[in-house]
Amino acid sequence: MMLRSAPTVFVIDDDDEVRMSIHGLLRAAGLHSESFATAEEFLPNMAQNGPSCLVLDVSLLGVNGLELQQKLADAGVRIPIIFITGHGDIPMTVKAMKTGAVEFLTKPFVDEDLLNAIQQAFDRDRVTRHRQGELDELRTRYELLTTRESQVMGLVVSGMLNKQVAFELGTSEITVKIQRGHVMTKMRADSLAELVRMATKLELPTNRH
Repeated sequence: MMLRSAPTVFVIDDDDEVRMSIHGLLRAAGLHSESFATAEEFLPNMAQNGPSCLVLDVSLLGVNGLELQQKLADAGVRIPIIFITGHGDIPMTVKAMKTGAVEFLTKPFVDEDLLNAIQQAFDRDRVTRHRQGELDELRTRYELLTTRESQVMGLVVSGMLNKQVAFELGTSEITVKIQRGHVMTKMRADSLAELVRMATKLELPTNRH
C-alpha cells in the first residue's frame, strides 16, 4: 500500500479516451489523479493516507464496479466512490447508493457535476478520517488502563455508584474511587457523561443487565 498525503482522485475505466478525458479535466481543476483500466490494477496501488475518492466505471473487464465496491466495503476500506456508466438503470443506481456511493453519473456527464461530486467525496473522506483518528486515539487511551481499571470503567459507565462497583468487585469503596480517578485521568474525561460517550464510541457496554 502506497502512502500519500495529497488529495487523490483514482479513476478506473477500461475506455482509454474516457480516462484521458477525466485526467485532463482533473488536471485543469488542479486535482491530482491516477488512472487504471481494471480493478485488479487499482487494488495494489490504492491510497492509505490522505483524502481520496474513486471515480469508478460500472462495467469493467474482470471485477466490475459494483463488485469492487462490495470488495472494498467487506475489507473495511471506506474510500468514497463516484460511479460513472454508459448504461445505468434504477436498480443499479439504488444498489450503488445504498452501499455508500457518493454519486451515480451517466455518460456523457457534465464536467461540473463530476467536479462537484469529487468535492463532496473529499469532504466525506476528511470527516471519516477525522472520526477514525479520534477513535484510534480513544483506543490508545483505553489500552493504557489496567484490567481492574477497565472493569471499573465498564461498571461506572453502566450507571453503578462507587459503592455498588466496590460490592461487585469485592473491594473497598475508597479503592474504587482511586481507580475511577485513574480511569478519568487516563481517558482524559472531564465528566462521567464524557466517559459514557467515550465508552459508546469504543462500543463498550453502557447499560446494566
